[in-house]
Amino acid sequence: MAHLSKESSRRKFMKRVGLSMAAASLSPLQAIADPFTLEKTSSPMANKKIGWAVVGLGEFATKQLIPSFPVCKHSKLVALVSGDAAKAQRIAAEHGVNPKNIYNYQNYDSLKDNPEVDVIYIVLPNSMHAEYTIRGAQAGKHIMCEKPMATSVEDCEKMIDACKKAGKKLMIAYRAQYEPFNLKAIELAQGGKLGKLKVITSDHGRILDPSKPQDKWRAERKLAGGGSLMDIGIYSLQAARYITGEEPTEVSAMIYSTPGDPRFKEVEENVNFVLRFPSGVQANCTSSYGYADTKRLQVFGSEKTLTLDPATDYYEHNLILGGKEGKQEMKIKEENQFALEMDHLSQCILENKTPKTPGEEGLQDVKLIMAIYESAKKGKPVSIKN
Repeated sequence: MAHLSKESSRRKFMKRVGLSMAAASLSPLQAIADPFTLEKTSSPMANKKIGWAVVGLGEFATKQLIPSFPVCKHSKLVALVSGDAAKAQRIAAEHGVNPKNIYNYQNYDSLKDNPEVDVIYIVLPNSMHAEYTIRGAQAGKHIMCEKPMATSVEDCEKMIDACKKAGKKLMIAYRAQYEPFNLKAIELAQGGKLGKLKVITSDHGRILDPSKPQDKWRAERKLAGGGSLMDIGIYSLQAARYITGEEPTEVSAMIYSTPGDPRFKEVEENVNFVLRFPSGVQANCTSSYGYADTKRLQVFGSEKTLTLDPATDYYEHNLILGGKEGKQEMKIKEENQFALEMDHLSQCILENKTPKTPGEEGLQDVKLIMAIYESAKKGKPVSIKN
């Protein structure tokens, strides 16, 4: 998950979008042409709110996800799961969660007895995603799981199987696929507005600081499963896939970590990887725990170029088209992408539809991540079977 360094940006954004349903405007999944748009329904279920339990109360959950629930149209926060009872009680009081709906990791399975909870949102270190998704499905709940879906292909497959067996939906939290600027970039690229696509570049990096609680586990392979590629390189990988609408046939990669840097004893610092797509498009991507905060996507077409920078920020984006006539900044309204993605799953539950980013989407990324690691280890390209 990428990090926002300026709290002021968050406050400005929240002020713009508002923290009430009355202030929430039309979802970009409806406002922007998208093949996965859910049709507006007039059924009696349209106004029902789906109950959510958030598992893990780290910085991302408490500063981004939980404050976004008041903006949601179809989702409400009803339960919390945390190993820190005092923190859970404080968060519950701040956000109107009934104290009886506070759970810990020992009584997690008893969520099955709480009819208020429809969805469990897994916001835990990567290696814990599989266990808590599987147990959540067995408790009879739908699952939203943070990315990367898991730390192995085998675990991803087990998660998908568990949710299918339970008859519950599984969605991976690829927030950029619900965010208006990224949706517009997809529309322009796949709609031929840039001409024939030639090359994509995408770079995502930040400085890893294990002295901070949110980064400590990211420096441990057992919990993170990998380094910058697993954490923020997945944004570069995702961008190449959703901009082209294709799956790569070959990957080539190199990994480098600064010698002697204790942060990278267990996980990698820098990854450079190239994806080759069936149409001929090549994507040149990077991820890093060692370069300054970057979240950039560029698309080069035969007629125009597209630059989205920042591309995957929480609250601020900038989309520019370039061509013979000069540069044009696209005017798009910022919206709360966390509310949009949570409401998407809630709508899918209400209307019994498959989420836009199901478990299979997460599985594909993990397969590609493993191929990238394999290529770097072997020092040669790796073919991908789709």
